[in-house]
Amino acid sequence: MVRLRFQRLGRHNRPFYRLAAIDQRTRRDGVVIEALGWFNPIEKDEAKQIHINEERVKHWIAQGAQPTDTVRDFLAKRKLVDVALWEKDREHDRKRVEKKKAAEAAKAAAGEKKEEAKA
Repeated sequence: MVRLRFQRLGRHNRPFYRLAAIDQRTRRDGVVIEALGWFNPIEKDEAKQIHINEERVKHWIAQGAQPTDTVRDFLAKRKLVDVALWEKDREHDRKRVEKKKAAEAAKAAAGEKKEEAKA
């Protein structure tokens, strides 16, 4: 399966990311099928921070390519993927994280009770 994902480039503490269509079994910085754009988080001007070839991204998504979560966030902000579905998935992720935190808090509280009983 083809994934749309970022490749990290740039030097130490100066990241630069290239958006690429890559086979999912390939390592992060491996052979690229097609370069689709770039993202420069260091750039202060938001208009110059990202460049995406929208036509080619739409083509790859139509061919069945799956964007990673981070890439999907970028594409949703530019209305290149189904925004309603993206928001639904994000809400599901938020609920899952909240459940996990609540379970950890309950586990920690149970551990404190055991320590108090020993003392």
